[in-house]
Amino acid sequence: MVPPDENAETGEPTTSARLVRSYTITSGRTKANVDLPMEATLRMHPRDADAPLSPAMRQILDVCDQRSVAEVSALVSMPIGVVRVLLSDLVEQGLVRVQATITESSSKDERIELIERTLRGLRSY
Repeated sequence: MVPPDENAETGEPTTSARLVRSYTITSGRTKANVDLPMEATLRMHPRDADAPLSPAMRQILDVCDQRSVAEVSALVSMPIGVVRVLLSDLVEQGLVRVQATITESSSKDERIELIERTLRGLRSY
């Protein structure tokens, strides 16, 4: 019988995927300090080379520019709650800026601007 940590065909050690719990990535935090709706568009600021960032934060920074919070979550394959907490940290550090999104009290001009920005983004693909 082959031990469970060896490949049955080659007899070589196998590497199994390890599950990293969400609370480990966020240091036990479950809520973001910054309000980040799923549709909010993110803009990256020039990165400070000395800023202490976790590997997960670096991964998020690599893909977040001009994308929504939901898109970033999908691209980095992390739960949206984890991405929100880490993005909140990046916003507080000044590395990411959140573009305003519409609310119930938004004006007609703000709504039109959001639609135009969305169309520009779709055309660029």
